Amino acid sequence: MTATPRDLSPSPKVRPWHLDRGAIVYVRQSTPQQVADHQESTARQYALTDRASALGWTRERVTVIDDDLGKSGQSIEGRPGFQRLLAEVALDRIGLILGLEMSRRARSCKDGHQLLELCARFRVLLADADGVFDPTDHSDRLLLGLHGMMNEAELHVLKQRMHQGKLNKARRGELIVSVPVGYLKHPSGQVTLDPDEQAQGVVRLIFDEFDRQGTVHGILRHLIAHGIRLPVRSTAGGSGGPLQWRPPGRETIRQILRHPIYAGAYRYGHRPTDPRRQTAGHPKSGRNSGLAADECLVFLRDRFPAYISWERFEANQLRLAANRSRAGSPGAIRNGTALLAGVVRCGRCGKRMYVRYTRTGRPSYVCSTLRSDYGLPLCQSTPAADIETWVAEQVLSALQPAALDASLTAAAAVEEQRRQLVRHWEQRIERARYEADRAGRQYHACEPENRLVARTLEQRWDELLREVARLEAEFDRVRRTQPRVLGEADRDRVRQLAEHVPAVWRASTTTPADRRQIVRLLIDTVVVTVDPTGDRAAIRVEWSGGAVQQQTVHRPVQGYRQQRDWPQLSARLIALHEQNRTPAEIATILQEAGFRPPKRATGFTAGMVRRLVDDLGVRPRVSRVPDEAGPLTEGEWWLHELARHLGVSPVTVHGSRWH
Repeated sequence: MTATPRDLSPSPKVRPWHLDRGAIVYVRQSTPQQVADHQESTARQYALTDRASALGWTRERVTVIDDDLGKSGQSIEGRPGFQRLLAEVALDRIGLILGLEMSRRARSCKDGHQLLELCARFRVLLADADGVFDPTDHSDRLLLGLHGMMNEAELHVLKQRMHQGKLNKARRGELIVSVPVGYLKHPSGQVTLDPDEQAQGVVRLIFDEFDRQGTVHGILRHLIAHGIRLPVRSTAGGSGGPLQWRPPGRETIRQILRHPIYAGAYRYGHRPTDPRRQTAGHPKSGRNSGLAADECLVFLRDRFPAYISWERFEANQLRLAANRSRAGSPGAIRNGTALLAGVVRCGRCGKRMYVRYTRTGRPSYVCSTLRSDYGLPLCQSTPAADIETWVAEQVLSALQPAALDASLTAAAAVEEQRRQLVRHWEQRIERARYEADRAGRQYHACEPENRLVARTLEQRWDELLREVARLEAEFDRVRRTQPRVLGEADRDRVRQLAEHVPAVWRASTTTPADRRQIVRLLIDTVVVTVDPTGDRAAIRVEWSGGAVQQQTVHRPVQGYRQQRDWPQLSARLIALHEQNRTPAEIATILQEAGFRPPKRATGFTAGMVRRLVDDLGVRPRVSRVPDEAGPLTEGEWWLHELARHLGVSPVTVHGSRWH
């Protein structure tokens, strides 16, 4: 309100102990824009120094605190001026605080009452354009409290009014602050595809590469390997600025894949703020990472021109979710050799089984979730080789009917990828030539006598010509490294290879990542249940189409007694030994009978049979030649009888002979 002579008159509430201390004029505007546009309000606040002088304070004892110009009063956080004001009051240096109105000091009841309590304790007066208030007086304190409540309510009303206006505009799909890579916002508010063909080509290349690579990291590697940069426009002023080409980044690529605008959709309210996660002094903190389409405040499909279809966008989101390294998803395909990494689940607890590699690089599947979460023993573990061998056979069998179509599709994908890359390089060279031609025209349009300008233009023209030459040389190198276009003879060769899918699967050029990608396309989950006391593992394959296939396979164990056929093996071994068979003969018979030794051994040997006989403590067989040693004398023992008498292993007795 405008100052009147009555406003400048002394107040009876001002006492000598107030005048013995200083006075503070607190100046604040809520936003930098208000500071720039509403300068009259700022001037009125600074003019309150005259009011302090009229109340009895000298100019030298009046301090102006304007540190909070351009800062909101809804919180004390991030307001050094208000914090300084509280400190001055608590140090008993202030007798009067002036503000244009109560809302200048605080729009929060909590912060306002904090100041009010301090002022009452240290007998500090509060003044605004309406008068002088004494916090120690009950009536004045009640009035100050009502003012604070009204100021806070006014703030909520203003915020709610602004929010409803934004929401109403968003429901029409017209509230657009900025647009991502590949789009352009015009001054009229219309959003279109970026008119630059190369910029559109890079965005489409990212989506096509995701179809091929399946991971954000794979796209990033491809862009870096081929020197492809991302088109970025400045969003200053709310519309697109000049096009800039910047190095690709993982987060930028991820945002391109996740943003629904590329499928033509508009969204608003997809990142609500959680007050529990907010950081003091950072009003934009605490936002959620992003809600699904049906959880957004506003979600409108077919609102913008699209790069991909909505079905393709949803498939991409499912693929990105599957790439996360979480218990509920298989995770991204990595560089390990395990074929079923990410799709194996424990048949006992249902948790995902992880891959562990031995020192020699052999993978095994381990269910360690219960141990890592609760400190319990491992649920189960098993080597991967036998399980993967059987699953690979089923995958190859399933691939046979579709082998030809898959191979031809792969060939077409290679050709399409090559065409996209060539088109990108042609656009880069075309842009560079345009810049060089324009620099040449500028040089020729310059007066030759004006050497100060001509030298600069000539230097820039030379630089652009060198850039054109560099891009052309680089493009030539890229073309030489690209696979050639498949001709009819090559397609015939592809058809022949398609009939030999197992050979392609086992080829040295087929990487483990390629095989895992094929497995994930065909199989949802492989459930493994290991027999803890035997050498068998039950496998349940759940195919993508819903079919289920079960099988029990052999798995390697550490000892003979862990094998399921141990009773039959030991009985057969003892019987053959009693028949006076040699260890070599016994090994051959056991092998032909289908018995297998533990630890991935390929077959029984004579040495294995001897050690197994010793371990069983079987009486030595009768020699086929006459025993020239004669009968045992006093103190002599057969080795096996001595071991049985001492209660130790025959191996222990055999080793003690050398000591």
